[in-house]
Amino acid sequence: MGRIVVTEFVSLDGVMEDPGGSENSKHGAWTFKFNRGDEGDKFKLDETLNAEAQLLGRVTYEGFASAWPTRSGDPFSGKFNSMPKYVISQTLKKADWNNSTILKGNVLEEVKKLRQRLKGDILVSGSAQLVQALIANDLVDQLNLMVFPVILGSGKRLFGDPKDPKMLKLAESKNRWGRRPHPDLPAGIQPELVTGPVRPQLRVRLAHAHQSHQGDNSQRINRVPAELERQMKFKTCTAGDTNHSEVLHLGRHAVPVSC
Repeated sequence: MGRIVVTEFVSLDGVMEDPGGSENSKHGAWTFKFNRGDEGDKFKLDETLNAEAQLLGRVTYEGFASAWPTRSGDPFSGKFNSMPKYVISQTLKKADWNNSTILKGNVLEEVKKLRQRLKGDILVSGSAQLVQALIANDLVDQLNLMVFPVILGSGKRLFGDPKDPKMLKLAESKNRWGRRPHPDLPAGIQPELVTGPVRPQLRVRLAHAHQSHQGDNSQRINRVPAELERQMKFKTCTAGDTNHSEVLHLGRHAVPVSC
């Protein structure tokens, strides 16, 4: 059976709309203001190379289909263009991007059949309406979120307004600096080690982008919202992993560091 893996770029306030600017929205291309570094690039490349197929909503599919076919010469674009792509749509007439299939039936039934038919990871990028439907109906096996240190204030949010709570298990958390000292953190701060097993329900992987600019580091860290602080206070590595989870405590805030 395949796994549904939702992968998104998100702001601190949960906005995932138009990270690349193709939708001409108010905050379009907001991720381009950040350098996600080698760790961030590896995070995205690994999940793409490990995927068997893509599952997309119509709007995201059309945006991808207008851009990616013209790109080549690197492992990411090669895999992106060649792997099977399934687009959920009742209105799309044709899907010309290489190896694309339109799924016009009931969304949930189509996804269930796709999971049964495929064996590997099925990546879902963007596709806000589709993702919210999958989460609401417990069809997502893993969330891969790259979190950017910006509060956009408006735009489509990843989780919308769910009717019921969804309990998640944090599987992994990394920042773009890996195990190297973070250049924005004051000297002498040492991480506190926290360990524990994961019992996967819906697994969540987080990668943290970093903004390259000068400024008052303590002021920037202290802008982390209280709710985010509570959510990111602890993290764990997968059961049996010889590594440890690390949480850097700076004042009253917890800043996750690499597993």
